[in-house]
Amino acid sequence: MLTPEEVQRYKRQLVLKEVGGAGQQKLKAARVLVVGAGGIGSPLILYLAAAGIGTIGIIDDDRVSLDNLQRQIAHDTKSVGRAKTRSAATTVERLNPHVETRLYTTRLVPENAIDIVRGFDIVVDGSDNFSTRYLVNDACYFAKVPLIFAAVGPFDGHLTTFRAFETDDAGNPRPSYRCLFPKPPPEGTVPPCSETGILGAVAGVIGTLAAVEVVKELLGLGEGLVGKLLLYDALQARFTTVAYAWDADNPLNGKSPRFHDLSHHKILAEASG
Repeated sequence: MLTPEEVQRYKRQLVLKEVGGAGQQKLKAARVLVVGAGGIGSPLILYLAAAGIGTIGIIDDDRVSLDNLQRQIAHDTKSVGRAKTRSAATTVERLNPHVETRLYTTRLVPENAIDIVRGFDIVVDGSDNFSTRYLVNDACYFAKVPLIFAAVGPFDGHLTTFRAFETDDAGNPRPSYRCLFPKPPPEGTVPPCSETGILGAVAGVIGTLAAVEVVKELLGLGEGLVGKLLLYDALQARFTTVAYAWDADNPLNGKSPRFHDLSHHKILAEASG
């Protein structure tokens, strides 16, 4: 049940007929895992906390640096040097003490990915490297947990939702990250943010949109982004939606899947290490 203080706090949501008391209680009972407490994760975590998500998991093994603060608004100047997980949790506590945080100040690896993911109702991937993105995708597939994926560039971003463990009306599996991006780009071809730069507010747009999609998925509102990639072009002030489909040849949930667990990630990690 909602306390009188919570009713006052969330009254702008409670008056929405699509949310109401029942919907707000669903949000209070929900558990959302955020992968990465950086540019995307920061606004995402703040809006999830403000919306009354009961439990927010935060996984990140990095520490706050001064050059993060231009876009990573869950942290402040006094947080420089602190673990991003703990810094974000402190901000959540100040914003909404009714929200519980579960902190994983570690890297997501094949050995812990499924155990962590299966403790949540939905996962949002705001990581900044391809190995983590493929790992999160595969872990969510095996754990049967919906995944919202978000990424940004200097002046652009994209967002989609994966429920690859389900089938569509025609009986075909729904697409996964591997259907949209079959292979990572060759190493060195995609420079990091530290080299290309980024307009901080672009990450804010994408992180905020991800928070909207989380609430929609939890409450079953409107149309989701399964099979649809939402593209944002800040310079042109334009949003575009592109459809994509299940790839029958993908190695995860294709017609002849080659991946049956996360052991292929361990092999890749050993090869690169």
